[in-house]
Formats: sequence, structure tokens, C-alpha cells
Amino acid sequence: MGGGSTAGRWRRWRDFAPLAALTVPVLVGAGLWFADRRGAANVCWAATASITLVVTLRWLVQSLRRGRIGVDVIATLALVTSLLVGEYLAGAVVALMLASGHALESYAQGRATRDLHELLARAPRRARRRGPDGGIQDVDVGDIRDGDCLLVGPGEVVPVDGFAEDAAMVDESTLTGESQAVERRAGDRLASGVVNAGAAFGLRAAAAAAESTYAGIVRLAEEANAEKAPTVRLADRYSAAFVPFTLVLAGVAWAVSGQFVRAVAVLVVATPCPLLLATPIAIVAGLSRAARRGVLVRNGGSLELLGRARTLLVDKTGTLTAGRPELAAVVTAPGGDGDELLRVAASVEQLSSHVLAAAIVRGAKDRGMRLVVPADVTEEPGHGVCGRVDGRLVRVGQHGGDLPDWAVRERQQAEADGVSTVWVSLDDVLAGAVLLRDPVRPDAGDTVRRLRQAGFQRLIMLTGDRPEVAERVARAVGVEEVVARCSPQEKVARVRAESDRAVTVMVGDGINDAPALASAGVGVALGATGASASADVADAVLSVDRLDRLADAVEIARRSRAIAVQSAGAGMALAVVAMVVAAFGVLPPVAGAFVQEGIDVAVILNALRALGGGTRVGALVSRGATRRR
Repeated sequence: MGGGSTAGRWRRWRDFAPLAALTVPVLVGAGLWFADRRGAANVCWAATASITLVVTLRWLVQSLRRGRIGVDVIATLALVTSLLVGEYLAGAVVALMLASGHALESYAQGRATRDLHELLARAPRRARRRGPDGGIQDVDVGDIRDGDCLLVGPGEVVPVDGFAEDAAMVDESTLTGESQAVERRAGDRLASGVVNAGAAFGLRAAAAAAESTYAGIVRLAEEANAEKAPTVRLADRYSAAFVPFTLVLAGVAWAVSGQFVRAVAVLVVATPCPLLLATPIAIVAGLSRAARRGVLVRNGGSLELLGRARTLLVDKTGTLTAGRPELAAVVTAPGGDGDELLRVAASVEQLSSHVLAAAIVRGAKDRGMRLVVPADVTEEPGHGVCGRVDGRLVRVGQHGGDLPDWAVRERQQAEADGVSTVWVSLDDVLAGAVLLRDPVRPDAGDTVRRLRQAGFQRLIMLTGDRPEVAERVARAVGVEEVVARCSPQEKVARVRAESDRAVTVMVGDGINDAPALASAGVGVALGATGASASADVADAVLSVDRLDRLADAVEIARRSRAIAVQSAGAGMALAVVAMVVAAFGVLPPVAGAFVQEGIDVAVILNALRALGGGTRVGALVSRGATRRR
């Protein structure tokens, strides 16, 4: 930790060193001026402007290499012309203005990236693994594999995704943003990155470290590093109009008056720190606040688009529904015993990794059933699992033959109710079925309302499910437009069609959603599942499976963008007024430099407001949803 603090102090000194270095000769020059040594004072000021000119020339060359002429050209011309006409103090003030603006930007970036740096610092690197002899080995997290048995001590970070082998009390604030302990039962899935807030517990690894939740979040945090975020399109769009206007006004002032110093004054006043700095500061602040709410956005451009989005397309399964099937009912052939059927089916399914198998086992345990260890278990992907329980051959999964009349009726009713059917055979005779339902998320309706309040004008649900099931979910959550039986290719086509009309956000959580996420203006993956395709192509990832955090992120994005536009717009408006005054010769270069300095400080401080504030309504809704769960 000490090393990190030293590095932080070094970064702060490095960021503010240019401002300190330039301030010294300016102050020395002021002292020499008042001591009536004006020649020496001008040398100090000219040196300050010249040194800064070298830096701005480098910025200008970098812009030209990217094929873009931006606001750097105004800063460079202001310094060059100030030196040419001997307005050394004006040039020095411009230099201080640029240095102070960059120092403020560094301060904002430091605050904005603090949470991301803490996230990176908390990444687990070591773990305790149980060996074959029952002993505990201290291993690198990179050596953990699926199925390893781990021990998570009090206060330790869960190193990989896995299943709790004992009851556990965990702090999920790293992922959810809510600092309260949550109780998890044995068998519950735990995401890497959560902290053990109670006694030590066992964990069975379900993924390697590189494929776990926290690794995916760390990768996004690195990509969302605020040093890359200031390349924001807002500033580019404004500068496209502001730069030509400034050059034309300076040329007209010179041509009409015949005084080159008026053109210099216009350029000095126009040096556009609001564009160079205020806009990036607001956007970077938005990235940080979104991260604190559990939404990792890759870059400022994506946050900006999120703030302008009007259409939202949502995948149903795992997004509006829980994505975790639950036991709905057990049906049997006439005269059958439903409890016994569930017990033997769950006993066989204990050795299957299928998501439906886990739901059957969980349902049986919730009913207090004692499961036995099956024998001769085999599993055929896509068809089901087979094994012996108490000497009887049990098959669970699809049924290959013709269904008897009672089974046909149950299947038709299940389809009408929107539940999945898992058939169970005993000694090769169809004995019944386990019915599973993917429930609607309890907070889905409130979340849809919040998304509308956040500014989405159209909400469309996409799903590969049957129309009747899709319509039922849509009515429950308040979505009017539904596209059912939608293949991944059709999802992409729909996303592209909507994107032609407005800025579009697509939310999904499965691998089949990845093409649609990549096609949307902003693709949002629900749940950072490490190396999953959906998280890899998404522009933002919700680090917890809660869609209401998207509403938080949209509110943050809109506020950050509004502050950025406000800061840049107000700064340019004030600068234009000062430029016109300077063009008429009322505002000389030195006075104009101080006026612009005041404008810059005002708009940059306004942009820093984006670091504060909050999604008050969203936070209240989130806390209410948490209490209900």
C-alpha cells in the first residue's frame, strides 16, 4: 500500500509540475517589471511562452497525424502571434492558462479514476486450495481450475467464480455498489471479487481466474482508463465550427483595422480551454460515477452515446427474467408419486452440469428431500442424463418416443403456461415430468418504468421464445413491443434497423446476443462473465445482474453530457463576446488573456460538478428492490 501511495503522490507532483515551473518565471517577471527592469521581465515572459509553444506544437502535430485540425491550432497561433508582436505578458498568461487547465484536468482524472485504480488493486492474486490429502496449499489464482476446492478466509476476496460449499456471509459492494452483507446458502453461485464478511467457507471453483467475473471487470476497467477518455466527440464537433470562426474573425479584425495586434487579441481570447478540458472532465467524471454504480463503460464516446440514446432493445431471458429456472411443479402418470419422482430425478441430476439439472436439484433440496448418490451415470448432451437410483434405471431429459395421452395434455398445458418440461422415465417407462419456470425478475417492472423516465422513448423485447410466452412477460414488465422467435441473425437485423432511426442500446447476457451487442450504438452485457462473448464485444458491462443499474448509468450519462455541453457552450459564448470586443480594439491582448483565464476557470469548475451529484431516485429504487429481495 505504501508503494501505491508514493506512486500517487508522484503522479500528482508530475501533473502539477508544469504549472509550478511556468508560474515561477511569470512571477519573477512580474517582480522585475515592478522593479522597473522591464527588459528582463519580458525575457522571463517570452521564455514561458516559448516553452509552452513547443508543447502546443507537439499537440498540433499529433492532431494532424490523426487527420484532424482541432483547437490546438488556436492555442499555437495565440502563442506565436503574441511573441511576434512583443506581447510577452499575454503569451505568458496564455501559457499559464493552458498549464492550469491541464492541472485541473489531471485533478479530475485522478478523482475520476480513483475507483478504477482501487478495483485493480483489489484483484485477487493468491488463493488457498485444498490438496488431495486434505491439506491447504497457497497457490497463484492463475493455477486454479474448474472443480478445484478452495478455502476463503474471513475478509478475503473470492478469487474465482464458484459455488459455496457452506453457508456464507459476503460483501458484494465491489460488484453492486451497495455495501451491505448478503447471506448465501450452500450451493449458491458466488462471483469472484466479493468479500467474505463472515466465517471461512469452502468454494468449489466453476471457472478459471481469467474467465471469472472479476477478471472481466478488471479488463474493462483498464480499457476505461480515464487517460484515454478525453478523446471525446463533443469537443471535436464544437471545434469544427469554433476554429474557422476564430480565424475568420481575427483576419477580419486585422484587415479592417490594419492593426495586427487586434488579431492577436482575438486569438488570445479564443484560446479554447473549455473545449480542450471542460468537456473531457465532465465525461471522465461520468465514467467514474457509472463505475461506482456497477456499470463499467469502455470509453467516453460510449458514455456520450448512452446519454443520447432513445431506443432500448432488451433480450428476455436472463435480462427481464431471472435466467435461473425454478421448479414450478411435478406431474406424474396416473397413480404416480410426485415426491418420489422428483427425488430420484434430482439424485441423477446431481452429476449433471446442465442449468436445468441444477434447478431440479435445488428444487428437491428446498423441499427437504434426501438425495442419494446415483450409479452408472451417463449424460448425452442435448438428450439428458441416465443413471441408477436404488436399483432403478432413471432417465431425465427429452423423451424420444410417442407420448401417451396424459403426457400430451400436460405438454400442451405447459406450453400454454410458458414452462419447460423435463421428462422422467423409470425402467424405460415414462413416469412423469418436472416443470421448470424462468420467473420474471421481481424488480423488472420498476426498472422498465425507470428506463422510460431516464429518456428511452421506445423499449423493444427480443426473444427466441414462443409468442405467447414473450407476450406474457412483456405484459408483466410493461413493454409494449415484442419480437418473438427471434434468431441471433434477426436480432442483428432489428438492431441495425432501429439504429438507423435513433441512437440505440442493446442489452443481453448470452453468447447468442454478442452479434446484436456489437451492432448496437451501445451494447450492454448484463453480468460481467469474464471471457464470455457478450462481455467481450459490449461497450458497457453491468457488473451485477440487475437491469436497474442501466437506468442509473443512463441518468449519469445524460447529466455528464449535459454538464459537458453546458460548460463548453457557456465557455465559447463568453469567449465569442470577448473576441468581438477584442476585434474592436477595446480589449488588448494582455487584458484579453486574463479575461479568458477567468472564463476557463469558471467553466472547468462547472465541469467538475459532474464528479458529484447522484441518481437519487435510482438509489432509492435500488435500495427498495434490495430490501424486497
